[in-house]
Amino acid sequence: MRAALPVILAALLASPSPAAEKGAPFTVAETGQGFTDLQEAVSSIRMGTGTILIAPGVYRQCAVQQGGRITFKAVRPGTAIFEKEACEDKAALVLRGQGSTVDGLVFRGYSVSDGNGAGIRTEMGDLTVTNSMFLDSQEGILGGEPTRQRIVIDRSTFSGLGQCDEAVNCSHAIYLSNRGSVTVTHSRFEAGTGGHYVKLRVPNATITDNSFDDSAGRKTNYMIDLSEGGTGTIARNVFVQGRNKENASALIVIAAEAKTFPATGLVIADNDARLAPGASGSPAFVADFTRQRLAIGANRLGKNIRPFELR
Repeated sequence: MRAALPVILAALLASPSPAAEKGAPFTVAETGQGFTDLQEAVSSIRMGTGTILIAPGVYRQCAVQQGGRITFKAVRPGTAIFEKEACEDKAALVLRGQGSTVDGLVFRGYSVSDGNGAGIRTEMGDLTVTNSMFLDSQEGILGGEPTRQRIVIDRSTFSGLGQCDEAVNCSHAIYLSNRGSVTVTHSRFEAGTGGHYVKLRVPNATITDNSFDDSAGRKTNYMIDLSEGGTGTIARNVFVQGRNKENASALIVIAAEAKTFPATGLVIADNDARLAPGASGSPAFVADFTRQRLAIGANRLGKNIRPFELR
């Protein structure tokens, strides 16, 4: 399994400073035009296709993508850091174009009045996120649309995210809803501060080759919550259940809120799960509300973790 260690190291070793005064930090690759304001760079692409190259720096800026297909790409992964400034009281990037890609960016310190301050809010169009970090915020990635949206998250880090005591509803490291698919691969989840690590309302989910380290978490709930069911694959992940849980009853939960999507054939196999030192109880590795035929294969479970529970 490969988590996002190169991005973590890049971010830690970098010495970020405020956006450089010399030159324009945001450059549209196709035209070579530079901008000091991210929103102006986004708006210049209009309904077209473009890549915005982002220089190293710490930016208190945000942007709303209204159309087109845009790639937001760090010149050096882990050194382009966005913090605190949320557009529309939502996120650093509010995305409602035809498609978006985020590559190598860091998002940290997002908090808004409704408890859903995020690095990315996706509202329309497919989304791919790679080599990025989401740190110390109410939410990492949030959103979705009622169509066949395709979301892919790869080689990224989610740390210090989630809340259940700052607003009426909880927030989560990832919370996505659509009628298409969500794929999460080769990523790291750690030190949650409330809610679930991955909460999905989708008909098809692929969650493979990730690490979920809850040993430093506090007030956290499930590792993976497929709230309305769904098929797909949960495989080759590593889970460490922490000791400071709000809900320690299960690691993976299927259809706790509704049975909107069929779960027959959902593969859960070749995962590794353990309790962190000092963690008590006997949680279920999989808790199922569907009573459908899941495809649960061999999983390596540590002491006191029960393989399955029907609820």
